[in-house]
This record gives sequence, structure tokens and C-alpha cells, in this order.
Amino acid sequence: MSSSPASAAPGADPARQRMLTVARFALHLITAILSAVTAFRAIATGVPLLPAMLAAGAFLAWYATGAAFARGRFSTWWLAGLGVLWGGMLLISAEFVWLSFPLLLLAGHVLRRWRSVAFALPVLVAAIAAPIVHQVPITFAHIAGPLLGGGFALAISLGYDALLRDAAERERLIASLVRTQDEMAAVQEELARTQRDAGAAQERTRLARDLHDTIAQELSSMVLMARSGDAERLPEIESLAQHSLTDLRRIVAALAPAELEGAALAAAIERMLDAVRRDTGIETSLHADADLPPLSTAHEVAFLRVAQSALANVRQHAGAATVSVAFAADAGTVTMTVTDDGDGFTVGETAGSTTSYGLSAMRSRLREFGGALELRSAPGEGTTLVAALPALPSPPGALPSPRAGDGR
Repeated sequence: MSSSPASAAPGADPARQRMLTVARFALHLITAILSAVTAFRAIATGVPLLPAMLAAGAFLAWYATGAAFARGRFSTWWLAGLGVLWGGMLLISAEFVWLSFPLLLLAGHVLRRWRSVAFALPVLVAAIAAPIVHQVPITFAHIAGPLLGGGFALAISLGYDALLRDAAERERLIASLVRTQDEMAAVQEELARTQRDAGAAQERTRLARDLHDTIAQELSSMVLMARSGDAERLPEIESLAQHSLTDLRRIVAALAPAELEGAALAAAIERMLDAVRRDTGIETSLHADADLPPLSTAHEVAFLRVAQSALANVRQHAGAATVSVAFAADAGTVTMTVTDDGDGFTVGETAGSTTSYGLSAMRSRLREFGGALELRSAPGEGTTLVAALPALPSPPGALPSPRAGDGR
């Protein structure tokens, strides 16, 4: 029996698939019962045993063949063959008229609307004419029964098939919306990357201008003074060198986030945790291995921004009582783990939310430095976010361990 588009759609709703399975089983059961009952009734009315049983067996065999293998165009020919076979059975006995009901149910499912109606008309005519051919006394029930029952069966089948097609169309639209949303997220990420690149280019231009206008000029002056070989100019050279060092420190300081100004990463994150505890009442803690390798300023900034975004999500969405941040090092990789005991969620169901965009931004930031982001969560089990970056031997951004007793 041919499956409708709705029933065959990939990723269809499991509940609807179960309903379809039950409906198919019910149709198979009804067909088998009616075949057996009509065969025995035909025998009871005087039809020889062998023809009645062969007719019912042939009908069931052809029905089972279509139920197992009929797909696409073949299902239409299969149903037509089943109708012809049923017409032949009516020549044996009028009792087989009851098999018109599964035929009409199949017509609404296998054929398009106008074709199903065209198929139903000769079936109903044959159902009404069979008693006349076999000279059975005609009553109102012989006419009204097939008309009402057959029409009702056809209407149910057509309506059910229409519902399935509507469901398939809704699923198609939902899948299209999800794809569009994913494409928009990719475009947004690309736009953010372009903006970051533009900002980086602008910052490099500013930095080059500052270096040229200050340190480069002062170094040129020092070179000229040194070439003169005049020892009396050593104080001037020292003064220019000191001034250049001051300018260089100013430029480097301007590259770091305000949160890191005058403090290492651990202290900056500790201040953020203090703010979370003060503003929300959430218990916080910070831990770090004692043997952490040094981090560059760029890596510290990346960890800081990821921690800011993760703690913002904890504030807004988690419903947590505790949150912890832990730093560890293993096999040349430094990891920052943010863990909360909040509500949790099903990973993958945040598409389109601000949380999804935040996670995308975190991953993008870490990927710039060869890092990665892992997210583990489940409803009612809290959330764990692990940010990993390769360790770099860059002394200026070394990550000190938090002070003893930092857990709060």
C-alpha cells in the first residue's frame, strides 16, 4: 500500500508515525476479517467451498502484496487490480460486497481526490447491483447501506489523507525555517567576523600611527645622538629611552580590556564572580591549578570574554544556586570550566535564541586562537561549559593562581 507523503517524510513526528502504524494495522485486520466472514457466508448460501476459499485467498494475497511492496505508480495499478478481483468475487457471491469498505478506504489513501471518486463510483454501483444479479430480494438497506457506508469510508480516508498532507507541509515549512535560521546565523557570524576584521585593521592603523608618531621618532633621535659619539648626550638618550618606554607601556595597556587593567585574569574573573554573588545571591567559587603555564594577553582576553558571556547566561537563564570557574592545564592546553547547578537545557534546542548567538560568538573567539568550546547540559542537571586554548609561552600575560581560600 502506497505511503502518503506525510507518512513517508523523513524526520516525521514519532507520535504520528505510531498513529499511522495503528491505522494500517486496523485496515489490515478489518480486511482479513471481512474476507473470512464473507467467504463463510458465501459458503453458507450455497457457494462451493473451493471457489469461495480460493476467491478470498486470492484477494488477501493480492492485498498483502500491495501492502508490502506497492509504491508510487504501482500502487494505483495494484488498487485497480484489487478492484477487478473484487468484481470477479461478486460474480461468485453477493456476500463479498462487504469488501467494498476496505476498497474505498484504500481509494482515498492511494488515489488523488478526483481519481478516488472515479474509482468509488463503479465500486458503489457494483455493490448495489450484486444482490440484483444474484436475485437476492432487494430492500432499502441493500441500496442505502453501500451508499452511506461507502461514502463515509471514502470521506474518512480522504479527510485523513488531507490531514497527513497538511502535516507534511507543516514539517516542510518548519524545516525550511530552521534552514533559513541557520543561514541567518551563519551570515550574522560572517558579518561579526568581518566587523572584527575591520576593527582589527582600524586598530592596527591606529597602533602603527601611534608607534610612528612617538616611539619611532624617539628611537630615530636616539640613533642620531648615539652616532654623534658625544658622551654629554647620554642623559638625553636616557631621557628619550625612558619616554619611549612610557609610550610603549601606554600603547600596550590600551590594547588590554578595562577588566584586565592593572590585574591578571584570575583577579578580573574573581571580580566578576563577586558581582554575580552580590547581584543575584548565587554562590560562586574560583579555582586554578598551581602549575598553569603562562597565557598571552590575547588568550587572557579570550578567556575573559567567554567567562563574561557564560556568567551572563547563568544570571539570565540558569536559575542556579551555585556557579564555579576552574582553570586547569593538560597536555599543552589550558581549559576554563564554568559549571552551574541550574535548570539546564537540551543542547541543540537553543537555535535562534540569544544564548545560541552567545555560544556562537564564544566558539568563534576561541577558534581564532586554535581553541574550542564544549557544552554539556540536560534538563534539571545544570550546565557545564569548557573553553580550551593552547598554552603559549608568553610571560606578559601569565595567569597567576587565585589566592588561597578563594572559594566562596
